[in-house]
Amino acid sequence: MTLTREREPAAGILRAMAADADVCGELVRAAMTHSPEVARLGEAESCRHVAALVTAAGDWFTDVGRLGEHDLAAALLLGADRAGQGVPMTALLRGVQAALTRAAELTVERCRSAGVPDGSLLKAVLLLKEYGDAVERQVISGYRAVELAAPPPTAAETRTALLRRLLVTGPPPTADELTATGLRPGGTYHCLVAATTAPTPGGAVGGVFGGAVAVPGAVGGVFGVIDGHTVGLCPRAPGDTWPAAGPLAVTAPAAPLDGLRPAYRLCLRALDIAGRHGLRGPHDLTAFAAEIALDGQPLLGTWLSDRLLGSLDHTDGFHRQLALTAVTFLDHGRRLDRTAASLFTHPNTVRYRLGRLHRITGESLTDTPPEPLSTLHWWWALTTWLRKCPELPDDVASRGGKLAKTWSESGRQA
Repeated sequence: MTLTREREPAAGILRAMAADADVCGELVRAAMTHSPEVARLGEAESCRHVAALVTAAGDWFTDVGRLGEHDLAAALLLGADRAGQGVPMTALLRGVQAALTRAAELTVERCRSAGVPDGSLLKAVLLLKEYGDAVERQVISGYRAVELAAPPPTAAETRTALLRRLLVTGPPPTADELTATGLRPGGTYHCLVAATTAPTPGGAVGGVFGGAVAVPGAVGGVFGVIDGHTVGLCPRAPGDTWPAAGPLAVTAPAAPLDGLRPAYRLCLRALDIAGRHGLRGPHDLTAFAAEIALDGQPLLGTWLSDRLLGSLDHTDGFHRQLALTAVTFLDHGRRLDRTAASLFTHPNTVRYRLGRLHRITGESLTDTPPEPLSTLHWWWALTTWLRKCPELPDDVASRGGKLAKTWSESGRQA
């Protein structure tokens, strides 16, 4: 039965529901409760679809435009999105039906509170049923359109899609999908993220997908390119199989497959930090633990820098040279000889610069005991201060590569 659409009291109530974040959240939670696959996508992913569908329901109740099923673009988009995310059709429909049922319940409650007559309320319920059926058909159409339009994925695309679902977003792969790509469902894997410049068509390198980075075959595992980075899950850390002068890569400690998303996010942050230092080759994620933690509190770093180094001028080249000397001194265990060798200067020059820093700031790096927290605060303040410099003077910039090397070889081993 098709009901004639007239301007209904329920239309305004539905429009108000679409603008109510609490209502949208309740409908999303209903869908998530009845469909674990939808729940894994997170609440924010579904809220925009729900709001659009409730708004369309308000239009369905009016006689303006006389909407047809082809007008339910929100339902088509929902089906297409979930198909692209790998949500099974049955799981998607369970979520849609649960949300529609809860929407009908809320509409009845609000209509009764607003004093809508029983006759109009009954008509509203029937129209909602008609609308729900149309939504389901359009969701299926959107889902099928993606399935039919997309060519069969290549093996590389399948691996990349699986890695994205494991590490970024989407429902977790099934045990069969993991096994088909060479991963053990109950195994533990190292998450590896390598810096790439221009992604190139992927190919088999030593039996694994390498993307823009030639992955040594001895590494093993499954690789793909995600957002411009070569990403892989390896049963063992690269070790000596990854060349020290090769592309920059960060590897996390081994973890179960369902615990790799946090490791991936940390690897990306470590890769950014390592790139700023000019590093190359493989590095363990834990070597960047302190810098990742400190990077997460930039305001504290700025305040600490202001307190300890407030007398320094970012535009003064000599002041920048003093700060670089001081951070190099800390990176080399407060050793004058090692600091001087790193900066290609004499230990007396290092001592002089540290003395000038003391006189300018009123704080000494050499007269106080090397307490861990004091050293950490100084290092944090100095690196924060140096990052805010417009550019290093030529004589200091020429030593930047050497300083990055010392951070890798000395600071990371401390």
